[in-house]
Amino acid sequence: MTTYETEWDTLADIKDELAARDWFMGTSGNLSIRVDENSFLVTSSGLDKRKRTVNDFLLVDLEGRPLENTSSKPSAETLLHCEIYKKTSSGASLHVHTVANNVISELFYQEGVVTFQHQELIKAFGLWGEDDILTIPIIRNDADIPTLADHFSAYVSKEKGAVLIHNHGITVWGVDGFEAKKLLEACEFLFQYKLSLIQLKGGVLHGHY
Repeated sequence: MTTYETEWDTLADIKDELAARDWFMGTSGNLSIRVDENSFLVTSSGLDKRKRTVNDFLLVDLEGRPLENTSSKPSAETLLHCEIYKKTSSGASLHVHTVANNVISELFYQEGVVTFQHQELIKAFGLWGEDDILTIPIIRNDADIPTLADHFSAYVSKEKGAVLIHNHGITVWGVDGFEAKKLLEACEFLFQYKLSLIQLKGGVLHGHY
């Protein structure tokens, strides 16, 4: 682990922070961080992310294949992370399943996007204009991961972004671990805000939320 100790520690710290928020229910979710142009660390499948162990992550190439001898398996959605590192210069990617992001993905699935305007936290995405709009796409949750990765890839073009998977979770990516975590926190705040507002207004209002 000596060649990527810094990246390992950074990802482990992020995992600890997100676990403290209960964003890894039922061992769900996956995280990754770039090591170099051809490899990245990704969470091992099926582990309790509230615990910190030497098996938490494994090194894989840009096709998601392990680069070291290990009995661990990469997370099921590793191919989504591969698309990010192939197509952008991003340094980290985070995927979590929360009640808020799942409900938002269900409410707005038919529109294919959820949008936010006049909310301070859209600045996390570099949107500083008074009337700027943050648009987060919502894609179909295909059980076949290569197919899901293909659908997901169509929305990956910049070094930071976010995509909701219908009734599955959100994937965000950024230039480094700090930015990716910032984007994830911003998204989860915005999702919870919108849900709270819908509830206060009594639910669906003439087809709009």
